[in-house]
Amino acid sequence: MNKKDLTERDICTKFINPAIEKAGWNMRTQVREEVSFTDGRIIVQGNLYTRAKNKRADYILYYKANIPIAIIEAKDNKKPVGHGMQQALEYAEILQIPFVFTSNGDSFVFHDKTNTTGELEKELALDSFPSPETLWKKYLKHTNIETPEAQEIVEKDYYADDSGMTPRYYQQNAVNRTVEAVAKGQDKIILVMATGTGKTYTAFNIIWRLWKTGVKKRILFLADRNALLTQTKNGDFSPFGNDVMHIIKNRKIDKSYQIYFALYQGLTSTDEEKNAYKEFSKDFFDLIVIDECHRGSASEASAWREVLTYFDSATQIGLTATPKETKDVSNMEYFGEPVYTYSLKQGIDDGFLAPYKVVRITTNVDEGWRPTAGLVDKYGNEVEDRIYNLKDYDKTLAIDERTAIVAKKITEYLKATDRFAKTIVFCVDIDHANRMRQALINENADLVAKHWNYCVKITGDDEVGKQELDNFTDVEERFPVIATTSKMLTTGIDTKMVKLIVLESNIQSVTEFKQIIGRGTRIREAEGKVFFTIMDFRKATNIFARPDFDGDPEQIYEPMPDEPVVPPEEEDNTSQYGDEEEPLNPDDFKPTNVNIDEEEEVTRKYYVNQIPVSVINERVQYYGKEGKLITESLKDYTKKNIEQEFSSLDAFIQRWNNAEKKEEIIKELAEQGVLLEVLREDVGLDLDDFDLICHVAFDQPALTRQERANNVRKRNYFSKYSETAQKVLNSLLDKYEQEGIVSIEQGSVLKVQPLSEMGSAVELVRAFGKKKDFDQAVKELENEIYNIA
Repeated sequence: MNKKDLTERDICTKFINPAIEKAGWNMRTQVREEVSFTDGRIIVQGNLYTRAKNKRADYILYYKANIPIAIIEAKDNKKPVGHGMQQALEYAEILQIPFVFTSNGDSFVFHDKTNTTGELEKELALDSFPSPETLWKKYLKHTNIETPEAQEIVEKDYYADDSGMTPRYYQQNAVNRTVEAVAKGQDKIILVMATGTGKTYTAFNIIWRLWKTGVKKRILFLADRNALLTQTKNGDFSPFGNDVMHIIKNRKIDKSYQIYFALYQGLTSTDEEKNAYKEFSKDFFDLIVIDECHRGSASEASAWREVLTYFDSATQIGLTATPKETKDVSNMEYFGEPVYTYSLKQGIDDGFLAPYKVVRITTNVDEGWRPTAGLVDKYGNEVEDRIYNLKDYDKTLAIDERTAIVAKKITEYLKATDRFAKTIVFCVDIDHANRMRQALINENADLVAKHWNYCVKITGDDEVGKQELDNFTDVEERFPVIATTSKMLTTGIDTKMVKLIVLESNIQSVTEFKQIIGRGTRIREAEGKVFFTIMDFRKATNIFARPDFDGDPEQIYEPMPDEPVVPPEEEDNTSQYGDEEEPLNPDDFKPTNVNIDEEEEVTRKYYVNQIPVSVINERVQYYGKEGKLITESLKDYTKKNIEQEFSSLDAFIQRWNNAEKKEEIIKELAEQGVLLEVLREDVGLDLDDFDLICHVAFDQPALTRQERANNVRKRNYFSKYSETAQKVLNSLLDKYEQEGIVSIEQGSVLKVQPLSEMGSAVELVRAFGKKKDFDQAVKELENEIYNIA
């Protein structure tokens, strides 16, 4: 067979595989083919969602498991040998792979990213592919890891999970870059990974490899909540075994373990003599991992810093989703630049994190309200005469009617989507959270009458609310549905099923904003959680425009007063895609008695009512595939995307005609964010996909499927076929008229009624001659349907 006639897969099997195997690569343990390393971004419009195409490498070559070192992009022999290099380089950049190859079966083109002075790219004969040892030595030299001790560290195996679970590509990157930094003697390291991307699992793999080499024998894992310590020890860290792990409680120190878990505040005290960490010698620990290190562990003024300073001979690794950079606190100054960063935007683009959209609601009092002269509040206090605005509401002035309208809008949204969608309402303080709970209970009296805990307040001062926290975060538990809080749920709580986050607190910090958004980023596709919504009453989402924010919303919706709180295309029970220290759960400060949800300063608060409050502003804005804000209708958005994909009507018709299956084009458009089912509803006409695209994107008059089918029948197109063949084609035309073009392209169409009643699939195909004749007849039918010459 001529090599030019071979498929890409044939080229891989017959030429590339033998070449790399001959070079010494173990095809079972070192070579993976067709590796999908992302899940594909979730794209949601209305009540539908799809995933964009995932990123897939033809080959990834590993020196050892989870240590990727080379990538190969394969092409068929009709293309030149270096044809796939740009795509391969893009993938290599994402995967942080140093050696890049392409091949069409004739030879290889080798791009050596470690070569910064000589020949960067060259062609290699098929029998000259480099061995694993050759590439690994080049990589070690490039990264300055050349001593036997350093090499032993970076070559140590990952933990082999019996379940088959392996790290995602970004977790591999984080682990490998950290272990390499340790091997080169770096003593302070920071990893930045968005909430929901598995920081603890990543930390386990780092610690496992360093502990197994013996280079780090005693390890301290610092967190800020008791629940996280237990969850970490019994979850991701369980392979270490309980014999070597110990949680420090009640400041009681036992020096017989190797891996310790502790709270920052559990080791320190305002009383110098009670600082538990000083019971350890300064060189007791070889490695300290600081979870959520943005919390202030890098602050010179923080007591937590005392622990890190005391154990300064230990390697210190900070983990955070949001590194803090203020005039007083700097993670970068303490730890240096991150060895690896995986951002919220990357996580959404890869499809590992849930996308989100924004509903912005503005009331008539948000820009400012001034009391009338001598106005007294509900409790007889004269309200200070000045202009109050969003910064004041619920901090120094509470307006009952504003609270009520917020509760009404939240409830309106839930009723229009899903009344049992887990919801967190972030309030200014505990008092505000309590009043918001009351307002929400009144708006949802029907459900509260049946389920007392439909809406609960979860704050540091409320034991009942805190007891409900586990139920709120449990994927299996339906109640509570709505949680009002001030700071307690801002961070560190794994809320997998939260679909609605309400901002009723004045958030100025990007750090806090990201942490709050992180409460909704988990994907639970099996349970129907693929995106979440942010409802903003405080203009907090203006943070999207800040240069230090890195995750763009899918859509921003600002409804007008007479419009529903849910965009028209979303009226269904499925919908679409954080300078201050965040206070912590007081329950986790044991044995100390610290109430973190108390207000830091006592200020007079006025409580007023009988103030007319109404919604005044709402409009629709979409974010496109590039994360840019598009202020236009769904039809305009679709038109622009289709015009970018197809330069003209003729280009679209030609592509439609030449497509082996029309479904391919429909899927491609979906990956660009064009979901035709939603567009069809928006247009209000039951059009064929072809006509819908031509009508919206190219302003063509649209024909219904019935009109197109009747036009085919009028042309007496079937007369050249046998009687049986005519019956088959007529049935296919009927099926198109009822269900659309995709239904007749499916290979199983001959096995369903009414065609199955005419005979077996083999018999029906035989009426046209051979299989290729039947396929050609279907193709001609499609051309007749669309009247394409």
